[in-house]
Amino acid sequence: MEIHQIIKKIIVTEKSTDARDKSNKYFFEVNPKANKVEISEAVEKLFKVKVADVRVMHVLGKKKRMGRTMGQKSSWKKAIVTLAAGSRIEIAEGV
Repeated sequence: MEIHQIIKKIIVTEKSTDARDKSNKYFFEVNPKANKVEISEAVEKLFKVKVADVRVMHVLGKKKRMGRTMGQKSSWKKAIVTLAAGSRIEIAEGV
């Protein structure tokens, strides 16, 4: 897989911003078929930083009601990437 297919987007929430400031962790939405090694290599090549640790989790889609029928949002995969000391992703800093 190409690096642009592995990393879909950076997740910016209050929780992710707090984790970024306190412990240098960045949250990404990634391809469900990507593994930790591929995610680590993609982040290192794409943002030119050193990755210390990668944690992944599957986020189940929520059930939503649309009138009388029930629907469900798509499930997706989240990666929490911890960078080495001194490394920063400049794109996410201003958000």
